[in-house]
Amino acid sequence: MEIQINSLNDIQQAAREFINHMGSRRIFAFYGSMGAGKTTFIRALCEELGVEDVVASPTFAIVNEYSTPSSPIYHFDFYRIKRLEEVYDMGYEDYFYSGSLCFIEWPELIEELLPAEAVRVNITEQPDGSRLISFTSALQSS
Repeated sequence: MEIQINSLNDIQQAAREFINHMGSRRIFAFYGSMGAGKTTFIRALCEELGVEDVVASPTFAIVNEYSTPSSPIYHFDFYRIKRLEEVYDMGYEDYFYSGSLCFIEWPELIEELLPAEAVRVNITEQPDGSRLISFTSALQSS
């Protein structure tokens, strides 16, 4: 499935559409180049899911936890990971297998640790500056 975001004015609607297709999936791996809009889209998702905390990239903390009325959302940014041991040391399994939503930026750096059910989400900047969000059919099957 694909969702087109023509401008920032469209991002909340795109987030709602994405959420409508999430089903029971809990782990979403966001792939895209630097500046593609991963954090911006995750911020919109969190807002639509009821997060009232400030949503920011957890580049230095590696993981941020956001509160929602139902359960926490974990937002990861593995950009600065140098060794997989860092991910083991932070107890990634406690997060990934918690049953809570996990939004992961730079998952290619920890690819071998991603659960099989993780949904691959690609964010691509188009020549006209719009963004195309595409995700695997697994997202649609839940």
